[in-house]
Amino acid sequence: MFEPIARTTTSAAVFDQISARVLGGDLLAGESLPSERHLAEAFGVSRPAVREAIQKLTQAGLVEVRQGESTSVRDFRRHAGPELLPHLLIAAGTPDWAVARSVLEARRLIGVQVAGLAAARATTETDALLRDSLALLESVRDPVELQRCALVFWEHVVDAAESIAFRLIFNSLRNAYEPTMAALSTVMVAEVGRTDLYRELASAIADRGADAAATSAATLLDLGTAALTGLIEQLDQTQEEQ
Repeated sequence: MFEPIARTTTSAAVFDQISARVLGGDLLAGESLPSERHLAEAFGVSRPAVREAIQKLTQAGLVEVRQGESTSVRDFRRHAGPELLPHLLIAAGTPDWAVARSVLEARRLIGVQVAGLAAARATTETDALLRDSLALLESVRDPVELQRCALVFWEHVVDAAESIAFRLIFNSLRNAYEPTMAALSTVMVAEVGRTDLYRELASAIADRGADAAATSAATLLDLGTAALTGLIEQLDQTQEEQ
């Protein structure tokens, strides 16, 4: 069931193997994990490495440790946080397109609110940072680098919103999205290639127009969501025809 691990990456690799089996459905909610000793033997690692991995799994909401009882798998959909999105988004090196779409949908909803707050709370420093980001965005042609530049732009928008909750959510969504940028390069160019809409959003923030900024953000972010949705529909149709 488990594979021996090189000792240079023991704790992280134990976490990765167990979390992959939980997220993939091989280990179901309520199921008990083998004992710490048996896991150490199965993985070929030390018990402290297994113990550290179990702690990380507990923090991630994937397992539950009860004193005097075995470690049991939890229902991650009910107990885990957005930090699991990167693990869900890329499985065995392949993007899960349904998860990718959910990330973009969440990004759209949050982005609209963040843009409105940024317009209400932005400073002249924000305006300068957004202008610099726009200049960089307009100078880039590579589709992956365009996405990176777009993320820098949104970093400044989120910072201007002055909301720690939105900032942490943004971090989770960004961490989930970054590993997929190469796979999504031809799709996301529909959004990140529209520098005119980024400029429109920056102008709305500079004018301190919260409603205008929210509208501009929605228009911009809808492009990426629509492009990915179209790709998913094409893939589904291709599978049905095969």
